Amino acid sequence: MRKLKLQMQMSIDGFVSGPNGELDWMTWDWSDDIKNFVGDLTNSIDTILLGRKMTDGFIGHWSSVLENKDNPEYESAKIFIETPKVVFTKTLENSPWNNTVLAKGDLATEINQLKKQDGKDIIVYGGVGFVSSLVKNNLIDEYHLFINPVAIGKGLSIFGELENSQNLTLEKSIIFDCGIVLHNYKPQKTSSKGI
Repeated sequence: MRKLKLQMQMSIDGFVSGPNGELDWMTWDWSDDIKNFVGDLTNSIDTILLGRKMTDGFIGHWSSVLENKDNPEYESAKIFIETPKVVFTKTLENSPWNNTVLAKGDLATEINQLKKQDGKDIIVYGGVGFVSSLVKNNLIDEYHLFINPVAIGKGLSIFGELENSQNLTLEKSIIFDCGIVLHNYKPQKTSSKGI
């Protein structure tokens, strides 16, 4: 079965953006080691999931990068634009984006159907509300949290919607040369015990 992987930038105090979506605190000058790691992570997937609110910015940004072959992010942009995307929405009837389909049904049902399809793994980048719903419904199989060396004090969290605690197992941590630390977690499997 395919796995759903989350790749998310985060501050050391657990926020994925400022209160109004600010991202100016993130480390943008990545070292080669983190670029290689993210490249390997990207190569392990063949489907991108996005929430409706993030899709315009995501596709718009990478489409604009594709306009300049000299842009250092050109190859990444090509991958992101060419990789099939699934946008979760309750409002759109048709997708205005190329290489993109809409998912309009029950979140858990849609995700589990995607996981059962043939292919490589699936990755989600955001947005915050969408990822929060995935976390709340325990649909993420691997967390790839890139902890930036900054505390921002307040902001938006992907864990704010949890109604119960979720135990995770740390698979690995990697310190990258640019100061970002990866924490890779998997949800702990729950077992029922007899009384």
